[in-house]
Amino acid sequence: MKLEDLRRPSLVRRLVILAAGWSLAVLLVSAIVFALLFQQAALRRFDQGLSELIDNLVAGATVNEKGQVLAPALTDLRALRAYSGKYWQLAEPTADGRIHILVRSRSLWDSELKTPVGVAAELAADPGKPVSYETKGPLDEPLRAMISQAKLPGREAPVIFMAAEDRSPVDRDIRSFIAATAVVFLLLGVGLMAAVVIQVRVGLNPLFALRREIARVRRGSAERVVGAYPSELTPLADELNALMAHNQEVVERQRTHVGNLAHALKTPLSVMLTEAGQQGGPLSDVVTRQAEAMRMQVDHHLRRARAAARTQGSGERTSVAEVLDELSRTLERIFQDKGVSIDWDAADDLYFQGERQDLLELAGNAMENGCKWCRGRVRVRADELGAERLRLVIEDDGPGLTPEGREAALRRGARLDESAPGSGLGLNIIDELARAYGGVLKLGESRMGGLSVDLELPRAGT
Repeated sequence: MKLEDLRRPSLVRRLVILAAGWSLAVLLVSAIVFALLFQQAALRRFDQGLSELIDNLVAGATVNEKGQVLAPALTDLRALRAYSGKYWQLAEPTADGRIHILVRSRSLWDSELKTPVGVAAELAADPGKPVSYETKGPLDEPLRAMISQAKLPGREAPVIFMAAEDRSPVDRDIRSFIAATAVVFLLLGVGLMAAVVIQVRVGLNPLFALRREIARVRRGSAERVVGAYPSELTPLADELNALMAHNQEVVERQRTHVGNLAHALKTPLSVMLTEAGQQGGPLSDVVTRQAEAMRMQVDHHLRRARAAARTQGSGERTSVAEVLDELSRTLERIFQDKGVSIDWDAADDLYFQGERQDLLELAGNAMENGCKWCRGRVRVRADELGAERLRLVIEDDGPGLTPEGREAALRRGARLDESAPGSGLGLNIIDELARAYGGVLKLGESRMGGLSVDLELPRAGT
């Protein structure tokens, strides 16, 4: 794809980007929400375990005769193993707002659970409400901790109960869930992108079909749009058919006017030439020359007008092989005294986008010119030059032309050899008619030694 094609606005690209943008945004937000919900659910379950541990501590803690707080005998073996990752401790608030440790789990060994600044005041303001926070353990592992304050029978001062557990397993579960969610949503996003592209392509397929059919009409493979299209495109197809019918009607009117003009001008000129030929003298010669010049001018401009009108029509296509075969047989008979042999080659499915008469004039003038100047051989080759162009090359084994001579040969009425018959308009007619069809004429040196006439013309689809 070319860079200018990427810069050009595209309906397909616009729809795909819009749908894909919304889909990917929704997927991204959904993935984030799912990850946050899973994280909150995991932490709630984690906090529930810590809350149960604190409830057990509060329910089992006692105060002896000396006022000392005694911890209950818990059955959780992790709390008995040093640095196991599950810890608890009992403390009391001090007058300066700090916390004094009373009892701790064996898993803490000689360490203690760190508490945030001001937590004692927060617990005193709302006794019984647990507070959760993040801290570090004895081995610098991440801990999720919970702290609560309660009063025990036989003790006037409140007791602070703290429980904590290593949250690394929960963090790993959260990371695993996020990774799995990312993979799933990525695959879902790729699937949605493919679905969007397919949906847009399928949804716009009738529009692409209409474009292809219009191209077939332009190339001459069809005369009108005949496909069955959705209700949204049917009015467009009908309007295109009406437009093409109107253009064809305009072209026909132009061609009729051109024919009438040709008849109206040629008849008086023929009368003038006839009368001048019957009257002798210098005046007759002047009238004859000027009338001939006028007739040549009329032929020249009417030929261009007819060609321009024909190129506006649609559905015109001519078999190149049939035209070359007809011209070769005709010219070989005309130049049989000279012994001219014409070798032509063209594919059966190669078509010129235009009228048969115009291709006869284009190829005929070039082939006739080659037959006049050749020593005995003329070669004609027609090939496709892309999907919309064809190339027609006529070569001869004659004397050829110099670069200056080739340029002069394209001037209207130029005669490079006054001894040869003809008006000198052949190559100029080819050039003008090819230009009318949007084609190109190039003169060069033939591989056979003579002149090469290279024509690039519009090609009709098969």
